[in-house]
Amino acid sequence: MTLLFIGDWFRALTSVEQVFWGISLTFSVLFVIQFVVSLFGFDFDADVEAELGDGGSGGMDFDFSLLSVRSIVAFFTFFGWTGVLMLKGGSSLLAVLVGSGLSGIFAMLIVAYMLYLFTKFNQSGTIDLEQALFQKGEVYLTIPGGKEGMGKVQVQIGQNKREMRAITEGSSIPNGAPIRVIEVLEDNILIVEAIQPLGKTEI
Repeated sequence: MTLLFIGDWFRALTSVEQVFWGISLTFSVLFVIQFVVSLFGFDFDADVEAELGDGGSGGMDFDFSLLSVRSIVAFFTFFGWTGVLMLKGGSSLLAVLVGSGLSGIFAMLIVAYMLYLFTKFNQSGTIDLEQALFQKGEVYLTIPGGKEGMGKVQVQIGQNKREMRAITEGSSIPNGAPIRVIEVLEDNILIVEAIQPLGKTEI
C-alpha cells in the first residue's frame, strides 16, 4: 500500500521535479552508505582527484582532492535537495539550476577542504617520517616522472598505513604500482622509486 502511494505521488510530480527528487534521494542514500562504511575504516574515494598546486610561495598549501567520491556525492546531494526546495517555492527552472549548482559546488568545496585538513592532520604531529625510509608501499595517485609533479602513495609508517604526498626522479609511476621510499623531504613529502614487478628480470 505504501509503495502504491509513493508511486502515485511520484507520478504526480512534473518531469523536472521527478529529476530533482530522484537525484536527491539517490545521492542521500549514497551519502548515508558512505558515512556508515567510513565508520568501519574503509575508504572508497576514487582516484579521480584534481591536484590544486601550491598557493604560491609562503602561501597556504591547497593540495587537496577536489574531485573524489565524497565530494561528488556531496555535490549531487545538495544539488538535488536545493532544487527540490526551490521548485517547491515556485522558483523558475533557470533559478533552480543556478541555485542548485552553487549549493552543490559549495558542498563539494567544503567536503574537499575537510578531507584536506584530515589528511594534513594524519601527516603531522608525532609521526616520525624517518620510519618511512626504505619502506615499500603502493601508489594511490599517479606520480609524474622527473619530479615534474606530485602524486600520492600509501606507506606503512609505524603501526599505521598512511597516505603521503610523493615525487619520483624516474619515469611516471601509475596507480597501484609498488614503490619504495628512498628519501624523506621537508613538508612530509617522500621521494620514491618504482619496484620492479615480481618475475620480471632486467635485461
